[in-house]
Amino acid sequence: MIRLTVMMINYAAMRTRTFLALAGLAAVPMMAQLAVPAGNRSVSMGHVHLLVHDVDAQRQFWVAFGGVAKVGAEVRIEFPGVFVMLRQGEPTGGTIGSVVNHIGFNVKSVAESVAKWKAAGLKPEPGARPTQVWFTTADGVRIEILEDDTITVPLKFQHVHYNVPAGAEPQVEAWYAKMLGAVPAMRGRFKGADIAGANLTFQEAEGKAVPTKGRAIDHVGFQVLNLDSFIQKLHEQGVEMEGPVRTAPNGITKVAFLTDPWGTSLELTEGLGK
Repeated sequence: MIRLTVMMINYAAMRTRTFLALAGLAAVPMMAQLAVPAGNRSVSMGHVHLLVHDVDAQRQFWVAFGGVAKVGAEVRIEFPGVFVMLRQGEPTGGTIGSVVNHIGFNVKSVAESVAKWKAAGLKPEPGARPTQVWFTTADGVRIEILEDDTITVPLKFQHVHYNVPAGAEPQVEAWYAKMLGAVPAMRGRFKGADIAGANLTFQEAEGKAVPTKGRAIDHVGFQVLNLDSFIQKLHEQGVEMEGPVRTAPNGITKVAFLTDPWGTSLELTEGLGK
C-alpha cells in the first residue's frame, strides 16, 4: 500500500513537471518567429548585429528586456519579428551619430512593460509622451519603445531608424524599394519603407552620420527566401557584394554582405533561425 502511494505521488509530480515544461515551451515559438514575406516578395526583417564589450551582460539585458537567448557560435536573442545577435568587440561608438540611429519595438502596454522592466532592474528613460520610452544599452544602442495595444504579443519589433543626409530621404526610400522590394510608406511624419516584419524609417541627420560598420549596431540583417537568385538580380542592377555567398558556422544559414550607398552595412541571410 505504501509503495503504491509513493508511485502515485511520483506519477503526479511527473505530470506536473511535464505540464509546466509544455506550458513554458508553448511561449517559445512566438518569440522565435521572423515575418514571412507576402505575395511575390522575398525579403523580410532578419536581425540586428551588435558589437558589445560584455556579451554575458548584454545577454542578460536583452533577456530581461523580453527576448529568448539561444547560445551557439554567437549569442542570439529572439523576439517576434527580429533576432538580436551579440558579438564581442570594441565598438567605435554608439548608434547616435551613425547611419542607424536607433531601433524600435512596440509593446502592448507601456505602463505594464515599464513596471516589469523596473522590477527586473532595467532603467527605461521617459519619452516625449506617456506612450513612449527609451533605453540606451551599455554600448550605446538606442532603443525606442512605442505603445500599440493592437499587437497580439507583449512586445515585438517595429522599425530601424536611419539618419541620412538632408534631402536624401526620397533616394534612400527608392533604393530600398528597388533593391529589397520594400514598399514606400510614411511612419508618422517620416518617410519610410515597409518590409515584412519592420518599417525602415528615414530621417534627416543632424550633421554627418558615419557608416555603421564597427559601431554598436554593426549591421542590419534581412532574411531572403532564395539568396543565390536574389543576389543575381542585385548584380544585374549593378550592386556589388562584399565577397561571395558563404555558409555560416551552423552549416545551414547562407550569408552575404553589401553596404548601401549611405553607409549601412547589410547582411542578407537565407535560413536564419534554423
